[in-house]
Amino acid sequence: MRTSHLVLREVAHRKLGFVFSLIGVAAAVVMFVFFFTAGEASRRETTRLMRDMGLNLRIIPKQTDMDAFWVTGFSDRTMPEEYVHQLASHSGLSYAHLLPTLRQKAQWRGREAILVGILPEISPVDKRKPSMSLAIEQGSVYVGHELARGAGVKEGDQVELLGKPFTVAACLAERGSNEDISIFGHLHDVQGLVDMKERINEIQALNCVCFDSDKDALETLREQLAPVLPEAQVIQIRSMAEARENQRRMVEDYLAVIMPFVLVVCAAWVGLLALINVRERRQEIGILRALGYGSGRIASLFLGKAAAVGVLGALIGFGIGTALALVYGPGVFQVTGKMIKPMYGLLGWSVVLAPAFAAVSAFIPTMIAVTQDPAVTLREE
Repeated sequence: MRTSHLVLREVAHRKLGFVFSLIGVAAAVVMFVFFFTAGEASRRETTRLMRDMGLNLRIIPKQTDMDAFWVTGFSDRTMPEEYVHQLASHSGLSYAHLLPTLRQKAQWRGREAILVGILPEISPVDKRKPSMSLAIEQGSVYVGHELARGAGVKEGDQVELLGKPFTVAACLAERGSNEDISIFGHLHDVQGLVDMKERINEIQALNCVCFDSDKDALETLREQLAPVLPEAQVIQIRSMAEARENQRRMVEDYLAVIMPFVLVVCAAWVGLLALINVRERRQEIGILRALGYGSGRIASLFLGKAAAVGVLGALIGFGIGTALALVYGPGVFQVTGKMIKPMYGLLGWSVVLAPAFAAVSAFIPTMIAVTQDPAVTLREE
């Protein structure tokens, strides 16, 4: 009789054991698919939330008076606007979301304000990413919360800034920082107002690579910047960078702990059921051995059943795991929940790995089965 027929008869004869084994494998696949799909959403959620914290790198002229920098909040020196394009043209750097900026103090309606000129973000050649910053059109400005409140201006108003008219595109929400006394405009407008054509005093950026080595991340960033922009230096807002890194590690560590635990439990479940099956069939195995069935044939019977359980468990587990991720994911991940989609590539991996997982789980019981002495087994009967 062919092994496949023996497997089918075994399944039909011991339906309950088959169902319990199927539950164990399907549970492992459900957890794998759910946590992997949800894990991708979690990583996107973490990236989005950490990204919304703002840019954590500031590239300024090397000759900056650092005492004055920390007092005023911006460099007293300038550098060519071309530097941002020069930096963006290099691949392999750990910089993304490059934002050329010019900051200067100015008097506006009897108050001291910070005039900030920015361009739309520039992406390096190998890191095309959506913008994190304001996209300001020429002729318009965004007014910080305190300035707008004190001056009584609102969106759509016409205001004069250093003798030139501008339209208020928006009044910004309270930030609790010097942005509340800042006026944001298009870089080229601001350059014209302060007579600093094609000059900037800062490039804001985001450290887009997570460093796992013992080497300090800032040291690596400075080593990368030196040959590209030797006249500039980089400062890292360390608290923000560490918050991003700690959040990333927390998510990865969680998945690294939960998945092995789930797999071990499911493997023990499948292995225990296979062991019970072997013990129940000792006499049957002895008869098969006495009839001339070799160890390989008997092993193929048990492993074939495990493979069948694995394939069916993969299909069921993928469906349930994906459904759980689609139903419960959006409630957990508020920002990126709508981006959760079925990951059909996981179905292929499940169909390949689940039978192997089931076979490995049943390996020890199978070895027990094929090493039994038929004479001893039949004598017990």
